[in-house]
Amino acid sequence: MGDVFDFHVTATSGKARVGVIDTPRGQIRTPAFMPVGTAATVKAMLPESVAATGADILLGNTYHLMLRPTAERIARLGGLHRFMNWDKPILTDSGGFQVMSLADLRKLTEEGVTFRSHIDGSKHMLSPERSMEIQKLLGSDIVMCFDECPALPAGRDRIAESMQLSMRWAARSKDAFGDRPGHALFGIQQGGLERDLREESAKALVDIGFDGYAVGGLAVGEGQEAMFGVLDYAPDMLPADKPRYLMGVGKPDDIVGAVARGIDMMDCVLPSRSGRTGQAWTRMGQINIKNARHADDPRPLDEACTCPACRGYSRAYLHHVFRAGEMISGMLLTWHNLHYYQELMGGMRAAIAEDRFAAFAADFHAQRAAGDIAPL
Repeated sequence: MGDVFDFHVTATSGKARVGVIDTPRGQIRTPAFMPVGTAATVKAMLPESVAATGADILLGNTYHLMLRPTAERIARLGGLHRFMNWDKPILTDSGGFQVMSLADLRKLTEEGVTFRSHIDGSKHMLSPERSMEIQKLLGSDIVMCFDECPALPAGRDRIAESMQLSMRWAARSKDAFGDRPGHALFGIQQGGLERDLREESAKALVDIGFDGYAVGGLAVGEGQEAMFGVLDYAPDMLPADKPRYLMGVGKPDDIVGAVARGIDMMDCVLPSRSGRTGQAWTRMGQINIKNARHADDPRPLDEACTCPACRGYSRAYLHHVFRAGEMISGMLLTWHNLHYYQELMGGMRAAIAEDRFAAFAADFHAQRAAGDIAPL
């Protein structure tokens, strides 16, 4: 492998950007959606099946992997790529979001966060330095700074204090990351819904200097309107020549809206989690396969979709296997959802390259508004 990590924008359409991130493990086409492989697996999917949907990169979870099977064990077994049989790029989150969600099980100090495992109650410490160590042991291609992310709504003082702590941790993360050719470190902008705090955070991150920048602290309970309000200005505060990553987003209309505002990368558990709970995302909107209306429906989920679930199986069959509790239900619906998400990303990339993104977005919303109107 070489030691290149580079990003270049190839075309724009309004604020929307299409580009490529070059890494030693291959190219990441942007805008990119990253399926989430929390515990070294995208649930209900084989790695080669995830790749077949068009995914160029996966997200792994520092918190979960440090607890089980441990980063040290994964390192001894050849690193996360070999361990989970995925040879394309992997981004790992820092563990900060998961630790912060533990509430009563954690204690926050300047040094880091002490917490008890949700698995067995064992005590652990995560700091910027330990997060960087874990992500290095995993062999992550893109490493995220350790940060704190308070849930919204929260008071301005709490948001400001948290953001400033995250910026101090960002500097420590950069120092601990060191010089690792071919691997990238992304900073994370915080500041809640406060524009001036977002500006302060962005300036601090740019002064430290990172290979990419995430917009953090959103998709934590504020709602789409508020999120879009922040995205109307937050990406513009970050360097235009670096990737911009919106963490933890989201539903298809969230993704289209984020790309329209200059975001290059996103991740979310939604397509796989929805698949396991009987929800399918389609061009026409969301389908709840549990509903009795599908019991005698011979149509596929989406007539235009080329995924295995739509090519070979009816809604009636998918309804049956979900109701029967069969594993194939989660497998097929997850495959469909991930295929749809990657098809959506590909459609946006093509539209941006041809400077017709506004028309693409209008068609996207019109199709969903029309709904699933084919006769039963």
